[in-house]
Amino acid sequence: MLKTLDVLLLLCLVGAVNALYKQWIPDTKYENKTNWDKGAVPCGNDIVQFSAQRKVSVFVETTHAVQEMRIPVDGELILNSGAGFYVVAGQDPDCGAGVTTKFKTSESLQWFNPALWQAAETLDDMQQGKFLFSVHEESVPCQYDDVVFKALSSFRVDTSSSLPSIPVKSVSVLGKTFDSKSDFMQYLSSHTGQLQFHGSSTVTVGNSGCVDPSGCDCGNSVNNQKICATVTCTSLSCKKPLSPLGHCCEVCGAIVTIRYASNFNLQTYRRRIQHLFLVMPQYKSIQLGMSKVLKSQRLMGIIPFGSSAEIQVVILDEEKGTQSEALAWDIVKDARSHGANLGIVEAEFQASTGSSSDQLGSSAGMVVGVVFGVLIMITFIIVVVVLIRKGVVKMPPMPSLPSLSILRNNNDTGDLGGPLDRGYDNPMFDKPVMLPEAPSLYGTEINTSISLTQTGVHFVNPVYDENETDFTA
Repeated sequence: MLKTLDVLLLLCLVGAVNALYKQWIPDTKYENKTNWDKGAVPCGNDIVQFSAQRKVSVFVETTHAVQEMRIPVDGELILNSGAGFYVVAGQDPDCGAGVTTKFKTSESLQWFNPALWQAAETLDDMQQGKFLFSVHEESVPCQYDDVVFKALSSFRVDTSSSLPSIPVKSVSVLGKTFDSKSDFMQYLSSHTGQLQFHGSSTVTVGNSGCVDPSGCDCGNSVNNQKICATVTCTSLSCKKPLSPLGHCCEVCGAIVTIRYASNFNLQTYRRRIQHLFLVMPQYKSIQLGMSKVLKSQRLMGIIPFGSSAEIQVVILDEEKGTQSEALAWDIVKDARSHGANLGIVEAEFQASTGSSSDQLGSSAGMVVGVVFGVLIMITFIIVVVVLIRKGVVKMPPMPSLPSLSILRNNNDTGDLGGPLDRGYDNPMFDKPVMLPEAPSLYGTEINTSISLTQTGVHFVNPVYDENETDFTA
């Protein structure tokens, strides 16, 4: 029987399964030189200018000398303990010639830009710079992630999206973590919150963490168009570029697909790959992203009929796919050797070089398929022959060959080689054999009713009198 403290600890660990931290990279910190148009923090001889019509929340960590400061109409300076500004009397010898330096605007920085986030498995990893690689959809905070904004800084982010809300597990701002929906809504309604978060969608906290050991779907596929609109894809030179699920661009590398059982643990397996392979010198340039994805299933490759969950391992490197393919082979071999203990049912990979883990299997399958097809054809022929001999099936009659008589000379051929035109056939006169054999049947008139001349055959009208030349009324 586990003790109460052990049970609570176990529940905490289960609740933290696959929980990642996503940190917002840009800031509006005064001491960050990239926030100034001159590329340097203003000094005592400079004029500091904030755009009058821009909303901005600026965090000031220490004291600064200025010559003059022009502040915005709607903005704020968040002063750290002991921070402030003062004016130098005369010229600051350490500053040089005074210039007017402007604070850059951050209106265009979008929540759904994957390049503006970095992910880590723990807060310690984040502080040590041990960041994880992810596909574009999962680079942006997922519904189970903890969102972190740097403690000693402020920011401004556009949260516009196609949905009214953006659910996350928690949000940390200025060193304070919000995991209660009501508390965070109160913060968003404050002046500082309105300057830091703007846009058509509202970030909401309090979403439960992922409690499935095999991982959870990120939930950012609904914002795929918004995410990919911020991504610029580069041209590739590999033989067969790959398209990972959740990624906006094709890549050169390898994709390992893992089908798992109920005892699979994504977080444990991710650490195994890190400690077993990624520490090796030959894989120092590797970027590896591992996550649970929902792959759509299609009947005959066309009709969708649902989706299946699987683990996708995306492997990228700087060697045009050569090292990523080698690592993919190592992962597949390890999964096939220790799959029963790891909860892995099947593992396979595709590489941008054109190689895959099932090449040998596909060649053998092709040979088997050809042999099987030949056997089916022979069996079909034998069955047809047996049915014909038994009379069940009859062969169709063969078409007759043309007669050779058509090659002989035809007496009915005309002078020009065509058929002789005889006009129409008169059944009574053109064929004398058709005349009645008994002349008495018609009497003697038959001999006097026909006149044969040089111009042809004529009928004699017995009513007509040739001696009658005048017509009298």
